Amino acid sequence: MNYFNSSLKFLEKLIKIPSVEGVPEKNAPFGKNVANALSLFLEEAQTLGFGVKNYEGYAGEVIFGNPNATPENCVGILAHLDVVPEGEGWSVPPYALTEQGEYLMGRGVLDDKGPAAVTLYAMKKLLDEGFTPSKTVKLILGCNEETGWRCMDYYTTHAKMPETGFSPDAEFPVIYAERGILHARFFFPLPKGVVSFTAGERANMVPAKAQAKVNAEIPLSLLEKHGVKMVSGLLQTEGVQAHGSTPWEGKNACVPMLNFLADAGINLGALPHFFADGNGVSQAADETGNSSFSPNVIRVEGNTLCVTADIRYAPSKRKEVVDKLNAYGVRYEILHEQPPLLQPVESKLIQTLLGVYNEFTGENATPIAIGGGTYARAMKNGVAFGPCFLSEPSTAHQADEKIKKAHLFCAYQTYGEAIKRLSK
Repeated sequence: MNYFNSSLKFLEKLIKIPSVEGVPEKNAPFGKNVANALSLFLEEAQTLGFGVKNYEGYAGEVIFGNPNATPENCVGILAHLDVVPEGEGWSVPPYALTEQGEYLMGRGVLDDKGPAAVTLYAMKKLLDEGFTPSKTVKLILGCNEETGWRCMDYYTTHAKMPETGFSPDAEFPVIYAERGILHARFFFPLPKGVVSFTAGERANMVPAKAQAKVNAEIPLSLLEKHGVKMVSGLLQTEGVQAHGSTPWEGKNACVPMLNFLADAGINLGALPHFFADGNGVSQAADETGNSSFSPNVIRVEGNTLCVTADIRYAPSKRKEVVDKLNAYGVRYEILHEQPPLLQPVESKLIQTLLGVYNEFTGENATPIAIGGGTYARAMKNGVAFGPCFLSEPSTAHQADEKIKKAHLFCAYQTYGEAIKRLSK
């Protein structure tokens, strides 16, 4: 068997399922498509010879070894099968695996179906080679990573989470720190003259489109100046989609809309200052790097303009960041928060994974910190490990999500060796 090629054939089936969170159903708490993706994965794993368990559609488990092993005698690999909406601007079908030059493309190919698929087949290769893990390997599949982690809450309530392991849902060489994640909803008075304003689909996605309606005549020259289009009676501006943890890699479509509205004589109050991060949230930094601030979702509710922002704070800077949010002088509520992750660089887990990566790549890399948040923080001793290479910009949560085929192959090899060393 060509295990890597087999993993790509399986990945093709996975990507065809648009596993964006939907309407809850029985045994499908995050919608039918997400449940179908989980069922497909567990069926594939069972066919390959592994034990499996479905936790009522919240999460799944692929077991390699003793299913009754204690958490300290398990190695966890935590991946997820849900994806963010496709958004705007794709040049290929989002829910198909497309090979274009040296890249594999499709929603989830990078985040996180591709890594999950190659991890499964790396485990299959070990199984066929006769490897018997001393520590049970559990590939745990979450179904709500992008929208709240209720999958992990359910799993930890109904199962025993392995103490040690990794999440193949970030970057190589290995992640020793993840910034805290805070999603907050801010409430601004609706500016006079603005009838509607809509942008964004998820808090963790930089919006590629913003639409608004105003009750004023707008000169054509002003539309042209700001690149504003009229679409079905609505003003529309465009940006570039990006992950909420790296907003600088995209272009927030709300900004040109706000510039246009201000130029049209509409008093926006504190909004421009807010979108420019005028209180300097992103300047709150420690040894892991800067925090980030990205207002990604706008909705109008009555006379209120509601803006949801994605904030990633440096591990030691939560108080400073919250103080800066309070200084905006705008009422807000915290919708969701995940505390930061910070692991000792000299730990056995990090040094083992780093050694595997450096051996396969010939590099002399060192651990890094990221703004993204992964399931690694669901384990006592967890870190994120690949699949992105630092030499290649991440396209997670973007249109034309992609990964180099050679990089995914290297991840497949690396994960197999990492599992072997951690579980022997």
